[in-house]
Amino acid sequence: MLDIAIIGAGPGGLVTALRLHAQGFSPVIYESVPELKPLGVGVDIKVYGVKEIEELGLLEEFRAMSVDAVDSIFFNHYGQEIYAEKCGVHMGYEHEQRFVHRGSLQMLFYRTVLERLGADSVVLGARVVGYAQDDAGVTLDIEHRDGSTSQVRHDAAIAADGIKSPVRRQMHPNQSEPVYSGITMYRGTTLREPIRDGHTILHIGDPRISTMIVYPIADDFEGTGKQLINWVVEVEAEETIEDWNQLGSVDDIVPLYETVDIDFVDVQQLMRDAREVYLFPLIRHEPLDDWVDGRVVLLGDAAHAMYPRGGNGVCQAFLDARVVAEQLAAHDDPHDAFVAYDEARRVPVNRIIMSMRGEGYEVIRRMVAERTDGKPFCDIEQVLPLAEADEIFSGYHRLVGQPRPGVDQIEATGFRTWEVASESAAS
Repeated sequence: MLDIAIIGAGPGGLVTALRLHAQGFSPVIYESVPELKPLGVGVDIKVYGVKEIEELGLLEEFRAMSVDAVDSIFFNHYGQEIYAEKCGVHMGYEHEQRFVHRGSLQMLFYRTVLERLGADSVVLGARVVGYAQDDAGVTLDIEHRDGSTSQVRHDAAIAADGIKSPVRRQMHPNQSEPVYSGITMYRGTTLREPIRDGHTILHIGDPRISTMIVYPIADDFEGTGKQLINWVVEVEAEETIEDWNQLGSVDDIVPLYETVDIDFVDVQQLMRDAREVYLFPLIRHEPLDDWVDGRVVLLGDAAHAMYPRGGNGVCQAFLDARVVAEQLAAHDDPHDAFVAYDEARRVPVNRIIMSMRGEGYEVIRRMVAERTDGKPFCDIEQVLPLAEADEIFSGYHRLVGQPRPGVDQIEATGFRTWEVASESAAS
């Protein structure tokens, strides 16, 4: 059985370890931080991501820490509804779509790795800074927190070491320099009463000015009886460092939403009541033309860092983990396994990377803003017909590997929430 190293104990690396363990391997994870903590804010786990979590045997624990997604509603910069669709099982998928705190999800995977693989399966405070290899294996160069260095030897290595991956930089020295997109994300959480029914994701704003996403990530947070609400605001700004943990101020963004009037939530107050606010610049990493170097392969953000839009980054890493584990179980030679994994995953993921640069389904808000010259509309059907919006969403769902159930049926899969309310009242 191959002796495999995994570089990085983020969600992608941890799920890879669990997938390899299920195939009979006993991998070792090397992580640079001395202690894993539940850092970060919210992530949107799509139906195909929930399927992967269920296959790991963790669905019930995941459900207990997350929130079921029921509705996804889009508004312009005045709070006028543009479009809405159901989510997960409420649309007809076999699996749910769920919102969760990234740190809580990572810690679930971490605890499970320790339980199933043992305490020695994760080496903390060990930053892999480079590698060398020969026909028999891979040597990893490690820097420790005390400044010392060491080397470890394995049959193969999977680099799940994130957006700043030293392994990717060594593998692709001419393709590793990222470019700032000109957009910075403000990411925050607010503790409050549930918004609407407590199961809704909101997409708000004119992307030419700023755009905002709001969704719940925990019920009865820390026993308060309230929901922890995750919100993200994108705005053009000067470049900052590529670090998820930079602190930001809501004073920079609250004025951008003074025109928004939604009857069930005050988005300005939501931002003012934030418990924490972080900055993160949207950095453009060009799609790679190869994830494999001999016995070393890239996975997750190290392989396909994408804009954190649409909830696909972490979910695509889950798919990476399953496929690479399956291929390692099917091939004696790790290089052959990695090539097969690369062939299965790289091209479709690169298409998603490019789609996220173009805003994905969020483009409908830009279309409405441009067609109305940024002014309120009287009839959304005259601006963005439901059939046109529906086709945009159907195309996006197909792109990420979760085609809408019944998409070929005559009935539209999208809706306007006010139309549904009117129909219910009439009946």
